Amino acid sequence: MAKLEEMELYGEDAQEGRLLIFSLDSEKFGVEIRYVTEIIGFQPITEIPDMPEYMKGIVNLRGKIIPVMDVRLRFRKEPKAYNDRTCVIVLDIRDISVGLIVDSVSEVLAIPEQDMVEPPQMNKECENRFIKNIGKVGSEVLLLLDCEKLLNEEEVSAVTVTG
Repeated sequence: MAKLEEMELYGEDAQEGRLLIFSLDSEKFGVEIRYVTEIIGFQPITEIPDMPEYMKGIVNLRGKIIPVMDVRLRFRKEPKAYNDRTCVIVLDIRDISVGLIVDSVSEVLAIPEQDMVEPPQMNKECENRFIKNIGKVGSEVLLLLDCEKLLNEEEVSAVTVTG
């Protein structure tokens, strides 16, 4: 896959407002590029007992142990067999590396602020805590994830690997 340096994303200014776009089925999502450290191909996962279903386990990435989360399962979507398009987006969230298993990664986009809107307020039971903003890209809608809320404090403690 690609390290971000290969995507020519140098410095904070180059990252401002830029999103890495990935897909789950036909839905498109974005994560702020400032959280992304790299994109890797799918690799064997070591399962860890007693973790939530969406936390698939850990991978050894060049000697660093990284917990991986299946975003499909996190969002309560139907499981899907992994294939050659499946990849892992490695994020650095609050000084913790975590991998997001996604169907595919497509591109890096800059969406102007005027094309971003807050998600609609639904009822209290459906608070949509993972969605930070909605981006309008032509006739398409892109859901911008709030990386800080992908894991709650309890989950952060559970996946923190020391050493």
